[in-house]
Amino acid sequence: MSRSHRKGPYVDERLLAKVERHQRTNNRQPIRTWSRDCTIVPEFVGQNFEIHNGQRFQKLYVTEDMVGHKLGEFAPTRMFRGHSGGKGKAAAK
Repeated sequence: MSRSHRKGPYVDERLLAKVERHQRTNNRQPIRTWSRDCTIVPEFVGQNFEIHNGQRFQKLYVTEDMVGHKLGEFAPTRMFRGHSGGKGKAAAK
């Protein structure tokens, strides 16, 4: 379910302030964040982020196509390792 239009997109104020500070100083260091629920706004385009996925930080370079999505969409929290049982059946034949 999406957020109401009256409220607008959720953007973490501290993260937005960090992005603006990085743009002013022309800093190319990635910005580390745990705010996975933050919506990507046009000010984020061209910035490097490191998004925490619960275990480690995933690197992300924001492009124009990502505007409107959430930061957490680009740092998956689960790793699919395949369905169980497939290797044993193939080896038996």
